[in-house]
Amino acid sequence: MKKILIVEDVELNLELLVQLLEDDYELVIARDGAMGVEMAAEEMPDLILMDMSLPVLDGWEATRAIKANDKLSHIPVIGLSAHAMSSDRHKALDAGCSDYLTKPLDEALLAEKIHYFLGMD
Repeated sequence: MKKILIVEDVELNLELLVQLLEDDYELVIARDGAMGVEMAAEEMPDLILMDMSLPVLDGWEATRAIKANDKLSHIPVIGLSAHAMSSDRHKALDAGCSDYLTKPLDEALLAEKIHYFLGMD
């Protein structure tokens, strides 16, 4: 079973992601960006769903740290944010995100992106 690291600090958003994904994937959870970087190294997930507005270390910095680590840089990161401006998308991609989705999440689009990045097409 493929493993997904969810880095999310808002309980409602986390619960939604868990409900959507728990039947099909092994899930590991981090509640802030620093923990997300640590969990990525410990768990070696197949994919990371990274909220961009996080405590301790924001999603942009956490993604940069993950992508700077040779052992983790291959892991796709999908940035998640309520910020829908095109500049926010560019900022996430520049930080190393493989893709960027805005909240509220389109569940079908999220599933499509996850399948794509996990090579499940």
